[in-house]
Amino acid sequence: MKKYVCETCGYVYDPEVGDPDNGVAPGTAFEDLPEDWVCPLCGVGKEDFSVEE
Repeated sequence: MKKYVCETCGYVYDPEVGDPDNGVAPGTAFEDLPEDWVCPLCGVGKEDFSVEE
């Protein structure tokens, strides 16, 4: 699965880890995150993330 990086703060969403502090289980693809999910570090939405190269 692809990792996604926040263009604002550099946080990397790794689907293998998920975001357990915010209720996202490991193995959750970025595309499957809730529409209202936001970056746990800076609070921007999914639209401000891009695929990590």
